[in-house]
Amino acid sequence: MACQAKAITLLLSILAVSLCKPSDGAGIAIYWGQNGNEGSLADTCNTGNYQFVNVAFLSSFGNGQSPVLNLAGHCDPSAGTCTGISNDIRSCQNQGIKVLLSIGGGAGSYSLSSADDAGQVANYIWNNFLGGQSSSRPLGDAILDGVDFDIESGSGQFWDDLARALNGFSQQRKVYLAAAPQCIFPDANLDTAIKTGLFDYVWVQFYNNPPCQYVNDATGLLSAWNQWTTVQSNQIFLGLPAAPEAAPSGGFIPADVLISQVLPSIKGSPKYGGVMLWSKQYDNGYSAAIKGSV
Repeated sequence: MACQAKAITLLLSILAVSLCKPSDGAGIAIYWGQNGNEGSLADTCNTGNYQFVNVAFLSSFGNGQSPVLNLAGHCDPSAGTCTGISNDIRSCQNQGIKVLLSIGGGAGSYSLSSADDAGQVANYIWNNFLGGQSSSRPLGDAILDGVDFDIESGSGQFWDDLARALNGFSQQRKVYLAAAPQCIFPDANLDTAIKTGLFDYVWVQFYNNPPCQYVNDATGLLSAWNQWTTVQSNQIFLGLPAAPEAAPSGGFIPADVLISQVLPSIKGSPKYGGVMLWSKQYDNGYSAAIKGSV
């Protein structure tokens, strides 16, 4: 009888933990790296608010360019002062947080000229940030979990080739792939890449895009959300600005409105993965206010 009671107690304990734990991947993704005053990467992870951190940005690459990692005021990769971030990366990963390299951005100089070029960029990323080896790893020897495609300019060509090339390395070590398309469906730059079905996470930018962002109500946003849930990806995230000033062209949703009016309408989707926020610099309480409802 005592054994049976212990078994029941253990079962209830496991059940309680599983009920309290967010569903796999459901949580908040944040961009970090574009403001030296936003705190360290370790500080960001230690808030306990995030399940994913995108280190932004590898802002120049492809088409014969020397790749450039831009971490704003945090450190200078060209001077070798960013290698210490390896300790922060490992600290985040030890907490179960996935840390991805975000490539592109709104102000970068990047493009791919061919499938071969995409392959060369994939090799560079693998050897310098992922599971490969290089004598000049900008962030030191820590191995990032994957790559986020924040492609906001260019022709839209060959990003599918880059996705396939990076995914090819998953035979050696899993490379998680994420994409951050604009909410207007389909995305002009990332449509062919997303159609490969290789992206684990798609965090859609529902901001700076008036036709499909929150404007007084969620009608346009929900219409676009329903289109995005049709893409081949395991998880779709609602991408939002963490403060009004984070998105000059709009899209900010007050936390109480998000919790009461928007999340209940999207969480029913089997592909719902959580919320993505731009960015740590602007997240002064927003993630803490919403994380219990995400």
